Amino acid sequence: MIVLDYQDRRPIYEQVTDKFQILILNGVLPPGSQMPSVRQLATELSVNPNTIQRAYMELEKMGLIYPVKGRGNFVADSSQVQKINRESYRKEFTALIQKGRNTGFNREELEKMFAEIFEKEDES
Repeated sequence: MIVLDYQDRRPIYEQVTDKFQILILNGVLPPGSQMPSVRQLATELSVNPNTIQRAYMELEKMGLIYPVKGRGNFVADSSQVQKINRESYRKEFTALIQKGRNTGFNREELEKMFAEIFEKEDES
């Protein structure tokens, strides 16, 4: 399910957090599904259980998972995940617009590009 990149400069807990975030936001892990136990995942990835616990704490802060005492961690409900997914998309979209403006595109050019992409997608 998760593969770590030991060449990546980011800490392992961040890699685990990012991989689970992608799996949850893309619906691979549906709402209500149980996350692997900390010990199980730590063993599978050959990392310290504290690393997995930290990743789970980050996912919980993001609102993507929630703990159930004595049972483990579960993926948050779909409305919460969708809200987080939309906010994440909004941030990415804003960054792309800023990058376009920094590249020299003006508002009209960006709007035209946006409209062309929508038209092309609607035709598909």
